[in-house]
Amino acid sequence: MTEMQATTSAATGGTPGRVVLVTGATRGIGKTIAETFIAAGDTVATLYRGGDLPDGVHGYVADVTDSAAIDAAFTAIEKDHGPVEVLVANAGITRDTLLMRMTDDDFDAVLDVNLRGVFRCIRRASTGMIRKRTGRIILIGSVVGLYGGAGQVNYSATKAALVGMARSITRELGARSITANVVAPGFVETEMTAVLPEDTQKQYKSAIPAGRFASTGEIAGVVHFLASDAASYISGAVIPVDGGLGMGH
Repeated sequence: MTEMQATTSAATGGTPGRVVLVTGATRGIGKTIAETFIAAGDTVATLYRGGDLPDGVHGYVADVTDSAAIDAAFTAIEKDHGPVEVLVANAGITRDTLLMRMTDDDFDAVLDVNLRGVFRCIRRASTGMIRKRTGRIILIGSVVGLYGGAGQVNYSATKAALVGMARSITRELGARSITANVVAPGFVETEMTAVLPEDTQKQYKSAIPAGRFASTGEIAGVVHFLASDAASYISGAVIPVDGGLGMGH
């Protein structure tokens, strides 16, 4: 999608701080992450394909599978607000099915959004970060990236690959005060988990030492910390936020 349309929801007030880009900020974890940065006084933008925006989020229509659209969106963000100082790569899709039933399209579609899309956004964001000699890159992974998940060969592969991506970026850009980390949530209370049958939810929770799903705020809090000055010496790390589900992985 090459057409870009900037829209801004109601202003939240306060003095804007850093320029933060959160992909997939219209719902779920991404929405709470965006709201957390806004509450801290940061200017938050998102790339999205349409729909309602959270209050205070500046929306730029772009598809993460389209490099030209991403470049146009970043150019507009830089013109409107300045260079992106914090990138939270949260957008992702699933096409879960058993290995023998998974088609090439099922695999490639997830790879194009969850891995190539992240790469495209990081590549474009890094140009401004290198010039400023500072930046925070936070990738939203998953417990299944290292723990594995039946029926999720495609999804798990992309989330595991984010670890190598973050660590390679750390070695390449770390001397420029740019950090790259992965936050790996487990099960989270979202619209997706809310529709699971009660027995299924109980089964999942029984495998989690904490005995419950995470709130989106608990994920957002870790993301916000990794973007802070207090985390300036943390890079190439995988931070699990999974209630202990993936211990040892």
